[in-house]
Amino acid sequence: MVGQRVRPLAVFDVDGVVADVRHRLRHVARRPKNWAAFFAAAARDRPLTPGVDLVHEYAHDHDLVWLTGRPEHLRVVTERWFAEHGLPEGRLLMRPETDRRPARDYKSDRLRRLAAAATIAVVVDDDPAVVTRLKRDGFPVRLADWVPYERSLREAQERLGRT
Repeated sequence: MVGQRVRPLAVFDVDGVVADVRHRLRHVARRPKNWAAFFAAAARDRPLTPGVDLVHEYAHDHDLVWLTGRPEHLRVVTERWFAEHGLPEGRLLMRPETDRRPARDYKSDRLRRLAAAATIAVVVDDDPAVVTRLKRDGFPVRLADWVPYERSLREAQERLGRT
């Protein structure tokens, strides 16, 4: 469009990047996994200051996209959490309820579709497998390493396709 400035995209994961999920990992750390309790506790996540600060930094001159493995049924909880913690609005892409692919596959697919319509300036994610895959795919990726990456979260994201 003539005269309209198109801003590049800054794509952020939620869990482990801006939301601290460590308090609820106990629900999925052993068998049987209690997914209902894990997801029900999402509203009580504490904000992660390094991630929140980085989002605000990029929001000045980028359009934000939230790309999360959280299931679609957490949309209202997630949007409310963003508002309660002063996070800027952005397009929220959530995992469809029936999608159980590893996080690296789900996110790579979504990013390819985003990249077809806009320039992606950065992708921030805490999952090393996602970061490795996205770098291999040619995306500019930054590892969110401000919280230790937990084995139970890796299993949920990469093997079970649940977050």
